[in-house]
Amino acid sequence: MSLLVVGLSHRSAPVSVLERAALDPDAQTKLLQDTLAAEPAAEGAVLATCNRIELYADVDKFHAGVAELSTLLAQHSGVGLEELTPYLYVHYEDRAVHHLFSVACGLDSMVVGEGQILGQIKDALARGQELHTAGRLLNDLFQQALRVGKRAHSETGIDRAGQSLVTFGLEQLAAGAEVERWAHGKRALVIGAGSMSSLAAATLARAGIAEVVIANRTAERASRLVQILTEPGGTGVAARAVAMADAPAELTRADVVVSCTGATGLVLKAADIEAAAQGRGPGAAPLALLDLAMPRDIDAAAHRLPGVRLVDIESLAEAAADAPMAADVDRVRAIVGAEVATFGAAQRAAHITPTVVALRTMAADVVASEMARLEGRLPGLADKERAEITQTVRRVVDKLLHAPTVRVKQLAGEPGGAGYADALRTLFDLDPETVAAVSRADVNDPNRG
Repeated sequence: MSLLVVGLSHRSAPVSVLERAALDPDAQTKLLQDTLAAEPAAEGAVLATCNRIELYADVDKFHAGVAELSTLLAQHSGVGLEELTPYLYVHYEDRAVHHLFSVACGLDSMVVGEGQILGQIKDALARGQELHTAGRLLNDLFQQALRVGKRAHSETGIDRAGQSLVTFGLEQLAAGAEVERWAHGKRALVIGAGSMSSLAAATLARAGIAEVVIANRTAERASRLVQILTEPGGTGVAARAVAMADAPAELTRADVVVSCTGATGLVLKAADIEAAAQGRGPGAAPLALLDLAMPRDIDAAAHRLPGVRLVDIESLAEAAADAPMAADVDRVRAIVGAEVATFGAAQRAAHITPTVVALRTMAADVVASEMARLEGRLPGLADKERAEITQTVRRVVDKLLHAPTVRVKQLAGEPGGAGYADALRTLFDLDPETVAAVSRADVNDPNRG
């Protein structure tokens, strides 16, 4: 296993850099394609959220891999390599596994313990599978990360340590009041219809908002979200869809605005926000704006406007830095440590399996060859005697190979055990192409777990 991750997050880079480095879906696709075209990388996956951009790859050379992945991130993010480099972090092999498992459990999130990252990891895996950039290593890694994240949430109280970014943002807008009491009876404008916007709309509806207006560039997605909110047995909130061009007009009627789109430019400009705030009249509560987009949807100048309260990724990062961590975080860290050890052992053991299979195949070929030779020397041998001799020779070979192959798998699972596969190939003079063919067959097996 030569797993490498190069990335940046809210922990390593200021929001202004993360904002400029944000990758839209097309850029992520191109980055993955170029990663596989690069010499040091055999597999690739991108985990891109509102507060992290990480490129995972299976590489054959560490230093060349770091240089290549860093360059690719810079090229596709539009931030120059010299400017980006000080904010990049690098994790390799077990440390890379530890990092992703920690991310999956919410330990590395802006809001510790939030569970939305699991959906984003699932999306990253699905994209890698769809583009055929995720092979055996990254498939195993990301699927295991999802299982570890779910285990952390089910076996500990990590959920109590934090909540989703949406909930945290709404709590900041409510400024100490209960979100349900603060939101009751208000009118909300939700801009975007992706996973974060959908979560925001549902959260507001459950909190008692009176009306939710969904503005989105794709009318079909906006209408679908409205349908989910208003269907029988749902939230019961009044909801309607409007075109994105109508968002500034709807702003004048809204009390709360949540925006999270993939737009590269501003969706709400300061002039529109100022006009909406002035139209609310004297004595009205501040117009509450929550910007969860990266890069930002709402003009940062809104922070300085009277009658406006803006909470964005930058202010959320500052608020989250002071949030207390629950005692359950230690339990999650223990789970992550144990799961990393288990994953590493399984990967090292799997690495030797093709060599063991090739060894047993060679042994079977030797038995077949010797039985053919015996057939030539004893042509009159009866079928019963021939079958008994064949079975006896096979048992002898199996007994001779059983203990060393079982032991070598055990040893290979321990740290530093990768060299046992090379030792087997050398001792038994195994054809490297035969071993490689077994590996390829294992990767392409549709029944492989």
